[in-house]
Amino acid sequence: MRVFVTGATGVVGRRAVPLLVAAGHGVTAVGRNPEKRRQLERAGATPVALDLFAPEEVRSAVAGHDAVINLATHIPPGMRAVVPWLWRENDRVRRDASAILSQAARDGGVQRFVQESFAPIYPDRGDRWIDESVALEPVPFNRSVLDAECSAQAFAAGGGTGIVLRFGAFYGPDAAHVIDLIKMVRRGWAPAPGPPESFISSVSHDDAASVVVAALGAPAGTYNVVDDDPMTHREYVDSLASALGVPSPKLPPAWATWLFGSVGSLLARSLRISNAKLKQATGWQPKYPSLREGWRAVIAELGAAQ
Repeated sequence: MRVFVTGATGVVGRRAVPLLVAAGHGVTAVGRNPEKRRQLERAGATPVALDLFAPEEVRSAVAGHDAVINLATHIPPGMRAVVPWLWRENDRVRRDASAILSQAARDGGVQRFVQESFAPIYPDRGDRWIDESVALEPVPFNRSVLDAECSAQAFAAGGGTGIVLRFGAFYGPDAAHVIDLIKMVRRGWAPAPGPPESFISSVSHDDAASVVVAALGAPAGTYNVVDDDPMTHREYVDSLASALGVPSPKLPPAWATWLFGSVGSLLARSLRISNAKLKQATGWQPKYPSLREGWRAVIAELGAAQ
């Protein structure tokens, strides 16, 4: 299969590209600068420079491919993610670039369109499991997630196979927010707003990348991409502290949630998200069933790098 990948040098894309190549696909991947394109070439892909907001360029670039995988985002790094206006460029990518890619794929006869999305915008459901049938409730700063999903739906309405991957809370050794969290937990506290018993549903960068490959064989539809065992906020930070070999950190008081604005209100939700549909449709199994295994792998990799 000839596959066109945007966001190919992001934390998921740079893992997904070599997996796609290893699976036997011919991969064309977008790189924003010469060094990024050299990295993609070393991974076995054909690199291209492309303005995702230029419809004619995009139409020409995707023509002749069997599938388009859109992983393009512009997420504010680390703790800067709590500042709503820093998400404006990400909104533009999800709203405008996704729509341009979807239309170009339809015009170019592409058979399959895979769109990244964001699972932690479901409503607070306490300890109840959340599947893909639950209606989304984004907050203002990430309303554009719905726009991105609409691009995949428009592609499907045109007769192609549209796939939406609703990724859980990412983590990995190269995630800026993970590095910030580790520093804070070592100092004895963790910025996890909301009740300690609220659930968080996570997925490692490695597992997310493997789902991108699996999506090329999945039936059309929307899939939650999370690990098997969501954790409460208390378990989330305690398991990290255990992997670091430090005492359990303090969590912020409930009243402090408002200090984080709309981002805080989203992070405070209890989201026990199920991956059952994805596993049944594709046979996918996460390498890290939960953060208990995932945090240990992250700390080990960071230690080896140092």
